[in-house]
Amino acid sequence: MTSAELKLKTSETLDPGFQPASLFFQHYDEQASQNPESTRTILALARPDGTCFHHSMRLLPDGGEFSELNERFIERTLKFLLWMQGGSQIHFYGPRRLADYLRAIYSATGARVFDFGFIGQKIFREDLTVEHHDSTATLPPALDKTTTLGGHLQGCRIGFDLGGSDRKTAAVIDGKVVFSEEVPWDPYFQSDPNYHLEGIRQSLQSAAEHLPHVDAIGGSAAGVYINNEVRAASLFRGVTDANVFEGQVRNIFKDLAKEWNDVPFDVINDGEVTALAAALSLKTHSILGIAMGTSLAAGYCDPNGRITSWLNELAFCPVDMRPDAPADEWSGDVGCGVQCFSQQAVARLAPAAGFDFGNMPFPEQLVEVQMALLEGHTGAARIFETIGNYLGHCLPLYARFYPLKHVLLLGRVTSGDGGEILLETAREVLHAYYPELAESIKLHTPDETNKRHGQAIAAASLPALV
Repeated sequence: MTSAELKLKTSETLDPGFQPASLFFQHYDEQASQNPESTRTILALARPDGTCFHHSMRLLPDGGEFSELNERFIERTLKFLLWMQGGSQIHFYGPRRLADYLRAIYSATGARVFDFGFIGQKIFREDLTVEHHDSTATLPPALDKTTTLGGHLQGCRIGFDLGGSDRKTAAVIDGKVVFSEEVPWDPYFQSDPNYHLEGIRQSLQSAAEHLPHVDAIGGSAAGVYINNEVRAASLFRGVTDANVFEGQVRNIFKDLAKEWNDVPFDVINDGEVTALAAALSLKTHSILGIAMGTSLAAGYCDPNGRITSWLNELAFCPVDMRPDAPADEWSGDVGCGVQCFSQQAVARLAPAAGFDFGNMPFPEQLVEVQMALLEGHTGAARIFETIGNYLGHCLPLYARFYPLKHVLLLGRVTSGDGGEILLETAREVLHAYYPELAESIKLHTPDETNKRHGQAIAAASLPALV
């Protein structure tokens, strides 16, 4: 497949070189369905606790003219699944050559060394492995685990959302928000965990001052949290000393719970709280919640209204197939979602829109662009049109992997008039390129308060009272 075949038919965006992964996969599926020699292949991602996810695909005959295309297809599919569902034990039913290819890339010396270490040791605390299978009979059985969280509104509660540029907090009494605030902070590169601890303490205390007492506390943050334990989190990426992480970070939320007399205290991934915010707002299911802020957070409520055990770290999932796509500065991979749906995306597009912000922090750049939009700056409008164009092409990609009926958009990037432009453009792209999905996927935004504080409010509903 040539680059020309994947390029958009319009040059009106600020990023005309964008090559949607949705079109790549669509084109590949069409070729595989028309080739009588194509075969079924399965990627199974397993975890140490026995959880296992199966993903079945049609694969073009391997070797010859399809070798490079098959490598690209299977590697990008695995990359998406690793960060969407998560698993440290990769089982592959298909050509052995491709299993060897994946094993070489996802290794300590391969191109995906970040994924190898992060998914493996940091999240699941074991090496990431790739095993080939000649038969589906030897694959580990599919086993998913879902849970029911949130929706508990009785009593006096605190909800918090820890982002990369601010801390959001809400005080809630019997489902009614009586206080909310947003406090700027800069946690990413702080090596001393006391910075994080004191900031969280301050936000909790601020909310508690507006409550007669505190019955429960719920929170969200980017990363992976298991039983309130920090497994891996961008919030603490500056804490590079392993001993400091183990001694002061891993159990930071358990320690905070003790400070609050062990009231029910739950902390989960910010994406999952995004999904909860969507479910609470829309009162429906099969929802993907997407929060565009410092990074890209996502969460999912399945058709039964349950939160899955999936990672839903769409910031690392590939959405742009061009070889020279913008690189994620953390993982090193190119074409990841964070570069299209975050403050980073706004900052990346700003020069092409006529802005010169120099070394201004990303959150401040976003504010400047939003202010310029209010003043009629056409370049500012084109930034949000371009992000909307990304979204319109990425929703079919997400629908490829998620049973999807609703999408709720949250976060700073979606605030104000820019969010309206973004949403309108995404709908136009869906109707133009994917008319069948334009009718089946509904896009939503909450009111302005919930756009900025919806996650903190939903987080407050996490714990059930004892």
